[in-house]
Amino acid sequence: MSTAAPQLTLDIELNGPRAIVHCHGRLILETGQILYTQVIQLLPESKHIILDLSDLTYADSMGLGTLVRIYVHTKTHGATLELTHLGKRIRELLGVTGLLSVFSTVGEHGLKF
Repeated sequence: MSTAAPQLTLDIELNGPRAIVHCHGRLILETGQILYTQVIQLLPESKHIILDLSDLTYADSMGLGTLVRIYVHTKTHGATLELTHLGKRIRELLGVTGLLSVFSTVGEHGLKF
């Protein structure tokens, strides 16, 4: 069994109650738990979570399921979740599944601290 490089890496910026999670790579079955675990660890200190998907190269149905799990968890804990920098493929997937209207999305202006 080989140990390949992670298919998803995260960079997290914290500023008071707001956290920006920059996602790099692929959000798939094998990597979804990485994102989920990192985001829920930000709660309850961070009440405003922004997922920056600008460097997300691919997401499958399990990846979208991870986004939904994160959305439900943040809402349950009184936090807000926003997505930013959706690539064309991710935007299309969210649109086709009807999830684009569920998530709040922000542009670059929403990322300024």
